[in-house]
Amino acid sequence: MTQQKATNITWHEGEVTREERAANMGQRGCTLWMTGLSGSGKSTVAVALEQVLIQRGHHAYRLDGDNVRHGLNKNLGFSAEDRTENIRRIGEVAKLFADAGIIAITSFISPYRADRDLVRKLHDDAKLPFIEVFVNTPLDVSEQRDPKGLYKKARAGQIKGFTGIDDPYEEPTNPEILLPTHELSVEQSVALLLEELEKRGLLAG
Repeated sequence: MTQQKATNITWHEGEVTREERAANMGQRGCTLWMTGLSGSGKSTVAVALEQVLIQRGHHAYRLDGDNVRHGLNKNLGFSAEDRTENIRRIGEVAKLFADAGIIAITSFISPYRADRDLVRKLHDDAKLPFIEVFVNTPLDVSEQRDPKGLYKKARAGQIKGFTGIDDPYEEPTNPEILLPTHELSVEQSVALLLEELEKRGLLAG
């Protein structure tokens, strides 16, 4: 757990309630946390879901693993410690988005169960909906897709500590949604996620 280093700080409550935000935006904030192997289809589905939500007049924002490493987390590598800090930071950002009433869609490998559990706890403590989506595409299918050529490099020894090859991926034990993208089309995957959001009453203020 990351320790609090700053001292003499006090949380400053605002005057706008979560209910007021929901009424204003016509929806409730939440985090859809998409986890799975590289090449499993997380980013593809996240992009499509964000587009559909925006087209339908909802407020959504996609937080992508590679994109975040270009800015907020540009000082982090891929060691176990850096992966943990990467997920902690993005978990805090997603929580802020959700608190603002936005549907945060994250697509991160997030291979370690403890890290994902920490993010869930951040949301639970803040009483914000957290929906874990396990994009459970098998390794052989993900490797066959290999959209970034990373598996090929990992197999050749050019990348060390690559998830699924020489670093573990700890599958979620009880995710809210299973998303086998090797069996479902992108459209079917998006429909499944929309159904979950609607069932939870998150698409109405």
